[in-house]
Amino acid sequence: MAGVSWPAVADEPVPLTAILLVARSELPDPNFADSVVLVMNHVAEGPVGLIVNRPTRMTVAELFPDEKRLATIEDKVYFGGPVEFERIWFLFRAAKAPAHAVRAFADVYLSRDRELLLRLLRRKKPMEDLRIFVGHSGWAPGQLEAEIGRGDWMLEQADSDAVFNPEAEYPWPAPREPEVST
Repeated sequence: MAGVSWPAVADEPVPLTAILLVARSELPDPNFADSVVLVMNHVAEGPVGLIVNRPTRMTVAELFPDEKRLATIEDKVYFGGPVEFERIWFLFRAAKAPAHAVRAFADVYLSRDRELLLRLLRRKKPMEDLRIFVGHSGWAPGQLEAEIGRGDWMLEQADSDAVFNPEAEYPWPAPREPEVST
């Protein structure tokens, strides 16, 4: 996993609030076209999000080649967004908050802590209620509000079924259309 950094998310004294953003179909930015983004406040100076419906071609087994028990795992790593693409984030469900994670909403937690992720991956069903992301999405203060005001995004309540939906619709990067010769 050369080149991947693993900083821990600090315990936040202010609880996160989360919302789902659904991109309008005409959104011109290829990083966000057809995206559903879980956006949270109080993670950074501006809103931070993870695109929840963009699996990459990389499997979890490829991300963790030294974890031999994951060799048969075919679950994909997700493209969380174009910011800090070398960093790993993950969302998971838990009955109570573990150390080194913050509650995103309901029973869903957010972390970047490598040891916590490795513990989750050592469970009997490692990918159950776990989604791993490379990169994240971020906005400068006021930027997301302006995009919402322009109608670039529809707002929906954060929902764990959307976050952990096994049928992600829009792989990233998008497959290229075949060229047609005439």
